[in-house]
Amino acid sequence: MLNVDLHCHSNVSDGVLSPAALAARAKANGVDVWALTDHDELDGLSQAREAAAELDLHFVAGVEISITWANKTIHIVGLGIDENNPDLREGLMSVRGGRESRGRDIAAQLEAVGIPGAFEGALKLADNPELLGRTHFARYLVEAGVRPTVTEVFKSFLVEGKPGFVPHRWATLEQSVRWIRSAGGRAVIAHPGRYGFDDLQLNVFVEQFRALGGEGIEVVTGSHHPAQYDEYAAYARKTGLLASRGSDFHGPTESRFDLGSLPPLPPGLTPVWHDWAL
Repeated sequence: MLNVDLHCHSNVSDGVLSPAALAARAKANGVDVWALTDHDELDGLSQAREAAAELDLHFVAGVEISITWANKTIHIVGLGIDENNPDLREGLMSVRGGRESRGRDIAAQLEAVGIPGAFEGALKLADNPELLGRTHFARYLVEAGVRPTVTEVFKSFLVEGKPGFVPHRWATLEQSVRWIRSAGGRAVIAHPGRYGFDDLQLNVFVEQFRALGGEGIEVVTGSHHPAQYDEYAAYARKTGLLASRGSDFHGPTESRFDLGSLPPLPPGLTPVWHDWAL
């Protein structure tokens, strides 16, 4: 059985390791098929592809696009994309716009509750300033001793109803799927268990996603709890969505699962990679 990991992040977005270091870690962990899926960014893919080739690791070019749907921030993963596609590149450039002003608003909220210097502190921790995001602020709060871990930060800050939460208007569902398909890729709903959907919302979202050409859903992911593997496996079987697997790895001390360490997909599913030449 192939060890497939189709969701992780490098320091080109909000991960800790470089694309080359991720490739080496994936290979060392026994991964056979690996995708880099940085948030709204493609610039790590060439380094990842080169490193994977040297390691004889099958590489899949990917991206994770942030969208706004029903006032929720949702992520759509694109797999098997052409990162040089102009529609995709221009679309992602538009999504990245506004992160600096949002970051300053986050910092202002944190300063109001007695945490100064957060913008500058977070910016120093962002290897790509264009991708400044909540994770960089969370790491700064750990560095500043406000909370011991990133997980603990997100219990008290940077989430809805807490200091430092500033919503951002991302791409639309239609745009994200269109950009991915234009670039020859396959669109997959990332970690659906994170969004707090009720059954009706999930059904409406998936109906729209499929009508636009979306094809897959993450079933086994580091962002799901084990009970959710079976829940979303059943949903994939019911709807005919292709099933994906990915650790959502960001760094050795921040992620619930390492690259390649998740259990396999449950039986009776059609993997998102079923028709790839592997």
